[in-house]
Amino acid sequence: MRYSKDHKAETHERIVKNASMRLREGGAASLGVAELMKEAGLTHGGFYAHFASRDALISEAFAHAMQQTTGRWRRRAEQAPGGKRLASIVNGYMSTEHRDDAGNGCALPSLGVEASRANPKIRKAFVNKLEEMIEVIAEQFSDLPPKAARREAIAVISTMMGAMILARTAGAGEFSDEILSAGRHAALRGEDAAKPRASKPKVQAKAKTEAKTGA
Repeated sequence: MRYSKDHKAETHERIVKNASMRLREGGAASLGVAELMKEAGLTHGGFYAHFASRDALISEAFAHAMQQTTGRWRRRAEQAPGGKRLASIVNGYMSTEHRDDAGNGCALPSLGVEASRANPKIRKAFVNKLEEMIEVIAEQFSDLPPKAARREAIAVISTMMGAMILARTAGAGEFSDEILSAGRHAALRGEDAAKPRASKPKVQAKAKTEAKTGA
């Protein structure tokens, strides 16, 4: 049976989506080609009509997972009121819902270590999407110069990723919730630092000068 191009594209997308979820839930070792193809309603042999290799599928699945997070961050920023965009991203990320749903969550805490051990092509796909994620967060530091905004963005993402790994490791109890709370607090420190500081009234400055000089 011959299928249309649209049908093939839809099937390809469905395979990548399912693979992406399985990767985040159990890592590359949990990714069985035969099972994925069965879920897509195809035979094992049909896999190579969509992907050159298993690594090619993994590379696409990595990129899909990270693109999901990037899109989610952009939507949260767009929907948040002014001054609350970064907080909206951080609060959504450092939530119990995200902690308890690794399969649909961010790829960084689930696959960061695995990506570092993968082949160069998979690592490149991971790094390219990571750059996009950094850019989204850096945009929230519009009051800072580009290099400083990028530095803050990297710090925020690193903090959220690390805290999420610890929170998931701790389970779903009080200790895990405490880690999420601490992660939220630490990730938003950079936002406070980026806010312009109000200048002190001249009267106060003059009073301090007079006090120091004894005038």
